[in-house]
Amino acid sequence: MSNRADAAAQPHAAAHVVRIIGGQWRRTRLAVPDRPGLRPTPDRVRETLFNWLGQELTGWHCVDAFAGTGALGLEAASRGAAAVLLVEQDAALAERLRQSVQRLDAAAVRVLRGDGVAALRGVAAGSVDLALLDPPFDAAALLAPALAAAAAAVRTGGWVYLESGAPADAAALHALGLQPHRYLKAGAVHAHLLLRMSSS
Repeated sequence: MSNRADAAAQPHAAAHVVRIIGGQWRRTRLAVPDRPGLRPTPDRVRETLFNWLGQELTGWHCVDAFAGTGALGLEAASRGAAAVLLVEQDAALAERLRQSVQRLDAAAVRVLRGDGVAALRGVAAGSVDLALLDPPFDAAALLAPALAAAAAAVRTGGWVYLESGAPADAAALHALGLQPHRYLKAGAVHAHLLLRMSSS
């Protein structure tokens, strides 16, 4: 969940709270700071995503590259992921993520203040089961490098979730070894679940 977006993409931003949908921390509320452009993924979209993935993510390794409130990555950890890296560039948001992790006693979750694309490039190739990409809608230049880094980081048969302000280009995805698997449009949000295909 990214921390900036245009006003048209924020019909749900006024709620100031999102909740974890399932798993061990089900119904736990996460505060949404009153910061310009903070755009958490709506509960309905997250519920759909984890229905697509299956309710249990036991043993998965995940990277939430533009974490914002952390709801996507913490949802994965709540459902059994073995390791979740939350990456957030904004210092205040990163500190809130650390507080949320401490409050939940989420031993499998690590918070990194920094650039999401660089963090994806820094993990071992093929070591990630799920990469969560929700970059700022007003930073379209991030999409291509983020997808390329995620495609390299995710194992064959693993998943990339992309949330964007426009539909993804299927040809560009295919060139990265990513195959569209599921798609949802909810208001200004275009949610894509992409399968990492074999490079052979």
